[in-house]
Amino acid sequence: MSQETSIHSWPGSYYINSEKRWASGILSLSRTTLRFNSEPNQENLISLRLSRIMEIKMESSSFIFSALTVLEQGNIKHWFGSLKPCRTAVYHVLEHFWRERLLSPTEPRGAEAPLSKGQELISLISGAQRRLEDTGRVLNHQEEQFDNMIQGLDKIESDLSVADKLLSELECPSWWPFGKLPWKSHQEAKSEAAAKAACTKGSAKGQKVITSIPAIVSYVGSSGTMKPGSLIVLVSSLEVRDANGQLLHCFEKEEVDDVYVHSPYEISVRQRFIGKPDICFRILSARMTEAFSVLEMQYKKKVEITRDYAAFQATLATTTGSPEGGGNIWSAGHGQDTEVPVEVPAGELTQLQLQVLHPTVTEAEAQELKQMLQQVKNLALEAETELERQDEALDELSFSADRTTMNINRHTRRMRKLL
Repeated sequence: MSQETSIHSWPGSYYINSEKRWASGILSLSRTTLRFNSEPNQENLISLRLSRIMEIKMESSSFIFSALTVLEQGNIKHWFGSLKPCRTAVYHVLEHFWRERLLSPTEPRGAEAPLSKGQELISLISGAQRRLEDTGRVLNHQEEQFDNMIQGLDKIESDLSVADKLLSELECPSWWPFGKLPWKSHQEAKSEAAAKAACTKGSAKGQKVITSIPAIVSYVGSSGTMKPGSLIVLVSSLEVRDANGQLLHCFEKEEVDDVYVHSPYEISVRQRFIGKPDICFRILSARMTEAFSVLEMQYKKKVEITRDYAAFQATLATTTGSPEGGGNIWSAGHGQDTEVPVEVPAGELTQLQLQVLHPTVTEAEAQELKQMLQQVKNLALEAETELERQDEALDELSFSADRTTMNINRHTRRMRKLL
């Protein structure tokens, strides 16, 4: 049976209870399994499914050495020690994926229950439906931004009309014998600065959350600092927070320089600086696929696929038999959990076995596929209508912005003549 692709691995040691000794090796985590392989001969000493784990704790062996324990069903405890970079970082990652696994609405399927063709199609279409729903949420927030921008431009236009009247009085006042009023221009400058500051504060508070996922976050540059937190995707920024909700860093949309994709569960976001160190956070989450579609849309030109992801995708294609290069870059870590069935010689396959290995689409699955395709079609039509509406709003915004810029430049020239 082929092994699943490893999401994360750590060097350490495992206590073999039957031999009363510690064995060094590699502890690795996949989507559904936790395994430990010894270092010299890569022997698999333990392989646990996450669904069978009852508890993960940080304990001490012989009251001195720090260790990590995993309690399996049947009250079987496994001890892991000498974990690098540190025991706490490994604990946070394991607990995150284990808890998300418990909260997952779907149960893992074994080799005895392979996915049928209909279930594969349903999984594929449900992924496309989720992608369209995420796109619809982004378009909805974008429409609200356009409405706020149009309202802001209307307010600017009304303010400019008031400024036009005041400038006209200043240019030819009936009661003032001189050509300029310096004290008046200083007061107007102060009022404009205060209005701009108030507008900036108001726009910063108006941001809405598109999606929020629990994650394990670490600041690149400091070793062993992986800790639980969350990634929040806003309309115009990304926020990285700790487990208490405290803001660790906020990446404005225009300040993000690179989004590196290491695997379907891990990304890093970098903001570059000149003359001082860059700010980069590495984010690991079992629910990263929920944020991928939004990140791909918002930061399309800044997303970069790393060699680690290419190796992950190649290994996934080898173990699952899926074709390479198919689908979206985010789809590798999404879908049902399956195990590769044991290979059977072609000459020994009976007609019943062929039906089990290649099940057909049932009538119930066909009905569900029909309903899902209709929903996808409706979502696509709504997205197309919204895009056409936003194209018209963009044209109106462009025309209003050009007109406002011309009026501001004209008023600026008039004010300079008064000084």
